[in-house]
Amino acid sequence: MKSLLSSQPSLPTHITEPRTNLSRSEATSSLRFYRDRWIGRKKCGLTLNAVLDPATVGQFGISESEFVNPAVSTSYRSSRLPKPNQTVLDAQARVCTGPTQTKPLNEDQAFKVFDTILRSARGELKDEEQVSKAQLGAFFAAMTIRANAFPEATQWSEGEKHAMSNFWPHLVRALPSDVIFVADPEGSIMGVGSSIGPQYVGNGTNDMRLVGALREVLAGGHLGYEEVQGVLRDVLPLNVEDNKCSSGVNETLLSAFLIGQRMNRETDRELKAYCLAFDDQFGLAPVADVRSLTHYGEPYDGNTRFFRSTLFVAAVRSCYGESSLLHGVEWMPPKGGITEEQMLKFMGANTRLTPLQAKELLEDEELGFAYISQREACPSLYSLIGLREHIKKRPPLATTEKVQQFVKVGHVVYHYVDWHL
Repeated sequence: MKSLLSSQPSLPTHITEPRTNLSRSEATSSLRFYRDRWIGRKKCGLTLNAVLDPATVGQFGISESEFVNPAVSTSYRSSRLPKPNQTVLDAQARVCTGPTQTKPLNEDQAFKVFDTILRSARGELKDEEQVSKAQLGAFFAAMTIRANAFPEATQWSEGEKHAMSNFWPHLVRALPSDVIFVADPEGSIMGVGSSIGPQYVGNGTNDMRLVGALREVLAGGHLGYEEVQGVLRDVLPLNVEDNKCSSGVNETLLSAFLIGQRMNRETDRELKAYCLAFDDQFGLAPVADVRSLTHYGEPYDGNTRFFRSTLFVAAVRSCYGESSLLHGVEWMPPKGGITEEQMLKFMGANTRLTPLQAKELLEDEELGFAYISQREACPSLYSLIGLREHIKKRPPLATTEKVQQFVKVGHVVYHYVDWHL
């Protein structure tokens, strides 16, 4: 293990091409580093499939452009994801949060935001300047919940009231009916256009269930376990093509639902619904034949200010016969920080293992730890990455995804769940 800490590592490295369909022998070779000493396992350590220096890259004939540097975590953001409007996104960072953390906009900020929304609704803004449907849903859901349920200190400021009174008569003629519903679901907030919200039922059965749930959420209320699960299973996974949601899901309503539940501070039964909604998406989770298993649940959106040590902790623990399972994604908003998947990919490891392949790694006496990407284990939740960037703040899923058990064990189970930093 000293060679991992040395400033001039003498560890011989090699390249392994990532593959998705692995036999047991192939899967277990994805990341291994041999040592002479045994500590609880036949052979201890990791295989680094990484070549970091330009000389070695040249030796193997690999272009440096094929490697993405984890030190620049934003380089992992998919170029296919449309970017949100920055003016509205900055406003969302202030108002799409809890009853004590919300920071009301002053008059200048509010006028700028509503002017941007109006110009976008009229088609005067193009491409990345355009305010997305998800942003409109999240922003107006926040404004509605603040008006209906927040304490006086975090309700609308005088500047927000003044801006809304000036812009709403124009917005109600330019915005679609779903946004108007989110902004004034019961017709009791805005005055102008007050009949649209109470009469809105959406389009299709999926929208009807979502609209019904949203009426409760936008009033500051909570839902039952079955209600939350029903909504999630109706709308996910999202199928995104050409930067548009092609699965018939209303992004305005869905983003309003996700951020609204977080702003209302989810109950235990709501969090349980998020956690278990897709627990059986691919059938029962495989059961590993190991003495004990520790699940490491770190924030999926990574670290930007602190060292991300979990991968190295898991490697060291495996040397002492303690099995560890890590899970996450390559890149996740809002933070978009360093993740285990970025580091593993940079080292040449296979990050496309299925839960069954991860189970085999956990049972391998020469390894004893594994990493599972949400992309492989739960594509329904993974499909929300683009939407989550546009709602700005973390939805309830940011809490529940950290406690998922993609591989189970019949003996002792430990959970290490980190807070967002």
